[in-house]
Amino acid sequence: MDTEPAALGRIRTVAHILDESVRVPGTTLRVGLDPIIGLLPVAGDVATAVCSLYIVAEAIRLGVPKRTLLRLLANIAVEMLFGSVPVVGDLFDAYWKTNVKNAELVAAAVSE
Repeated sequence: MDTEPAALGRIRTVAHILDESVRVPGTTLRVGLDPIIGLLPVAGDVATAVCSLYIVAEAIRLGVPKRTLLRLLANIAVEMLFGSVPVVGDLFDAYWKTNVKNAELVAAAVSE
């Protein structure tokens, strides 16, 4: 049987890989696969948005309230919209960190 802590651990792992897995040399900035894959025009942003939907799927399995699910989806939509702008969008992806935000929203919702 799947447990809540295990699901939250998977969510945090996905968020870390997509948003914070690589430290930019000479800085304290961390980026993940999201802004890197996002360098591919349109396809990269679509691919990372699909990966971000994994967190939403886990949130649904955990019974997160619909209002929180809508916030998760809105964060992904904002990232996809702004992230699709060449160059500026990739910088936006590096700082916005949708998946980390969404992981925090899910954790807060299940702890209520």
